[in-house]
Amino acid sequence: MDATPQHPGVHYPPPLIYVVGFGVAWVLNRWRPLPITAGPSLARMIVTLVFFLAYLTLFVTAFTAFRRVSTTLIPNRPATAFVTEGPYQFTRNPMYVSLFALYIAVTSFANTWWPLIILPLVLLVVDRAVIAREERYLGAAFPSEYAAYRARVRRWL
Repeated sequence: MDATPQHPGVHYPPPLIYVVGFGVAWVLNRWRPLPITAGPSLARMIVTLVFFLAYLTLFVTAFTAFRRVSTTLIPNRPATAFVTEGPYQFTRNPMYVSLFALYIAVTSFANTWWPLIILPLVLLVVDRAVIAREERYLGAAFPSEYAAYRARVRRWL
């Protein structure tokens, strides 16, 4: 009998939470526009670029760390290794932080405040519906390693 804890599974891909949040914001913006700037803005485009580059950097380095130890990126599949290298040295959830950065980049590009208004709800759902499950799984699958890791690395930043 296999004693490895079963991953609790996620019924939807975590990026979908961000997409749904942005979709709700898009509908709200169609109903009542809330532009960040009145027109094209160099500052807004710089913000877009900075957050997009942050997304890309975090995602690529986290993906590389997973590949290096040959474990899955998909959160509803069992992990075969515990990753603590790359951006995982600074945050326990660099993939979700990268999605946050992408969300901010797209928000800036779309020039609407609505996604920022919706963002706390998006982050709450990610935190409670996805991260909490993953942490329970990792605590059961890698008890001593995960406890030590949690003690030294923050959940977000």
